[in-house]
Amino acid sequence: MQAPLTIDTLVEARWIIPIEPHGLTLEHHAVAIEAGRIVDILPIEQARSLYHARNTVRLPHHVLLPGLINLHTHAAMSLLRGYADDVSLMDWLNQRIWPAEAKHVSSAFVRDGTFLACAEMLCGGVTCFNDMYFHPEAAAEAALRMGMRASLGIVTIEFPTAYAADADDYLSKGIAARDALLDEPLISFCMAPHAPYTVADRSFERIATLAAQLDLPIHMHLHETRAEIENSIKQYGVRPIERLHRLGLLGSNLIAVHAVHLEAGEIDLLAEQGCSVAHCPTSNMKLSSGIAPVADLVRHGVRIGLGSDGAASNNRLDMFREMNHAALLAKVASGDATVLDAHSVLHMATLAGAAALGQDKRIGSLVAGKQADLCAVRLNDPGLIPCYDPASHLVHAAGREHVSHVWVAGEIRVEEGILLNIDTAELVDISNLWQNKLN
Repeated sequence: MQAPLTIDTLVEARWIIPIEPHGLTLEHHAVAIEAGRIVDILPIEQARSLYHARNTVRLPHHVLLPGLINLHTHAAMSLLRGYADDVSLMDWLNQRIWPAEAKHVSSAFVRDGTFLACAEMLCGGVTCFNDMYFHPEAAAEAALRMGMRASLGIVTIEFPTAYAADADDYLSKGIAARDALLDEPLISFCMAPHAPYTVADRSFERIATLAAQLDLPIHMHLHETRAEIENSIKQYGVRPIERLHRLGLLGSNLIAVHAVHLEAGEIDLLAEQGCSVAHCPTSNMKLSSGIAPVADLVRHGVRIGLGSDGAASNNRLDMFREMNHAALLAKVASGDATVLDAHSVLHMATLAGAAALGQDKRIGSLVAGKQADLCAVRLNDPGLIPCYDPASHLVHAAGREHVSHVWVAGEIRVEEGILLNIDTAELVDISNLWQNKLN
């Protein structure tokens, strides 16, 4: 009889939802992990006979799934949580957010704000986030200290800030940050033009060229409000999506953030070009931007991931709430209760986000050979019993407060709901420091 193979970790769970294949829920299975990767998923008793684990984690009342992927956020804006509530998007930007950023944003602001955001997201089961903000090297510092994955934006806008003078300066600084961090396995980059109304044609053409040369996604706000579209027609004679199409930016590497106001032909075009959408339902509701036509996008085969947006326009970086809101909004907007079943929403929060970032071969599902990014959710609380369908519970009943364990590349980051290796008092001190400055 062959001796058991020694591995780093064996995680045994009541249920496992691997995301691939779609719709599958495994009962009484285990995930075997070695050197940061998944080596096997198999029944618990079989796992115990085949593997000798240096560490075994038993989760008898839990569902295990891939780490969640936040496909759109502005992590450092956790320092502006609740700073400008109950105003329209353009007033929010022009009168509150941009003036505050002009006064306070610095490398330290980004590092500290991203540090807070990473703590919040990890505790909520998020193992990877796609960020759009200034000073990406400072955001990387925070993410690496927290041990989570980050796809960082090479932000581009036309007007000057404390970070950069013009579009060329933004690009130069962002690419320099990318080059300096090429050897960090947890860090990747996106081109991140802010939006069609803040980026000129010349800059978009350069971004398209750089994205192709560097093989990077393009992450951008698009069709978020009606005003954005009306202004584009006045200035350029076409709606933003058509303008981007003419400039060569629509393609399989485009992540269109929000995509709320879409005509039928635009949905067809996004599908034909293989674009992804980062759906941010809570932020869209809070800023009264509208309800994205998710049911139509799904029917046309457009890839949809989920994002929280920043804490300044959402107040929570909570992917459980995004899953629930995405499912409910799609049902009520379409008049079809069958739209976005629980497994489809879980796919949006995991593998779809990974695919949009070009990382679906590494993360986003529990498959042998992939990175061991895992999230465990405890389902035996009084408010969660009985449980007939763990997938449904994750979308419609459980919350981030039920996340018990989180692993990134096989390293445990949250255990029994406690964020490891970080002193909570430090987080409080950081928050108090910036609140005093911003008041």
